[in-house]
Amino acid sequence: MAGILIIFESVTYKPSDMKKFSLFTNISLMLTLFLVFSCKPKPPGESFTFAFLTDVHLTYERNAVPGFNQAIKSVNDLKPDFVIMGGDLIMDALGQRYSLADSLYNLYNETVKNFNMPVFNTMGNHEIYGIYTQSGADKLNPEYGEKMFEKRLGDLYKSFMHKGWKFMILNSVEDTGKDSYIGKIDDAQIEWIKKELGSTDKSTPIVISTHIPFITANTQKYVGTTVASDSSTVIYNGKEVLELFSNHNLKLVLQGHLHSLEDIYIDGIHFLTGGAVSSGWWDGPNKGLEEGYVLLTATNNEISWKYIDFGWEVKK
Repeated sequence: MAGILIIFESVTYKPSDMKKFSLFTNISLMLTLFLVFSCKPKPPGESFTFAFLTDVHLTYERNAVPGFNQAIKSVNDLKPDFVIMGGDLIMDALGQRYSLADSLYNLYNETVKNFNMPVFNTMGNHEIYGIYTQSGADKLNPEYGEKMFEKRLGDLYKSFMHKGWKFMILNSVEDTGKDSYIGKIDDAQIEWIKKELGSTDKSTPIVISTHIPFITANTQKYVGTTVASDSSTVIYNGKEVLELFSNHNLKLVLQGHLHSLEDIYIDGIHFLTGGAVSSGWWDGPNKGLEEGYVLLTATNNEISWKYIDFGWEVKK
């Protein structure tokens, strides 16, 4: 606590000076109170919850629409402040004709209206239109590649503040031009991140959402302990990007893509791969993991989470 000491000398005032003295005293008192209370430590930030839903793979088949709606109802019942979608929102636009990709985007946009809270979308690889030759897509189509996501769902990367926390939604997918994609944060986005961090207080807790993971043990668990993850499994320039946050308060990286649930905690950062709403692409559990999503609680400068199985059962 800090204050200011005001010393008054003993002075004889004429009656005409009393109003001036009273005004001076009131201003001095107000200044003292302002300095005292404004220098108090700020109270802890308000707690809040939010949901992370990734890998919906919405399609007309496999009862995916009622499945996603069941997940949405579960989220609405829990009443988080907002929802972050982690990518692979639709089953596929990579290798599909335009009419199907268009229809799936329209289906997704109509379905997410059932959420009772704001929704922020992260782009996944399956949202990129036509980069596989089998799609027959015309590269001159104004919605070719990532442009379909931009037109239908907004910016490829963005940030927002909520109750003292900063959220940064990144685009981690890059077209190689060779019928494939890789995990990459491109140069333009790196410059954007630098500018965002330049205007962000270093104590502000930060959450990142990315579709392709920065860090995962998935390959080591399921393929081999000495096998490296390839560039379609992780962001290949991830270390470079994470180093941009080294002097900031990065608390959490939300990840999708792998349809697995893992929490890697290193250097004070949680790298949380959030399972999948569709789990085994609406065909049952994937490696024993049920269809679900993550509910997160932010309290002061810390974050906790739990995986929510929303009770979906495959209907043949």
